[in-house]
Amino acid sequence: MSQKAIKITGWVLTILLALLFTKSAFMKFTQTGTEIIAYGMSATTFMYVGFIELFCLILFIIPRTGVLGTLLLVAYMGGAIVTHLEHHEPIVIAVIIQIILWITAFIRFPEFTQRLLPKN
Repeated sequence: MSQKAIKITGWVLTILLALLFTKSAFMKFTQTGTEIIAYGMSATTFMYVGFIELFCLILFIIPRTGVLGTLLLVAYMGGAIVTHLEHHEPIVIAVIIQIILWITAFIRFPEFTQRLLPKN
């Protein structure tokens, strides 16, 4: 695959993740009380979670801070997986998003590949 195709693939995946996380964050801003109570959080806390999600996403999108944003979003998704497990909800979607996030990070940031994957 050419460098141009790799770069385009990385940005397409980044845009898809950005749309997904943006929708998720804005859903947290518009949730009603009954949906939040199921997770044991106050409406204010749920809104803060949405702000944290948007902040991590912005860091992820900006190339200079993308590595930090990736690590923060991975941690965020880990928390989402634990929350789903705690409430006996399916985790398949969260795990798939986590996998896509890692794939995007490996494509966009070669330093991940150099540091995390063993050398042959």
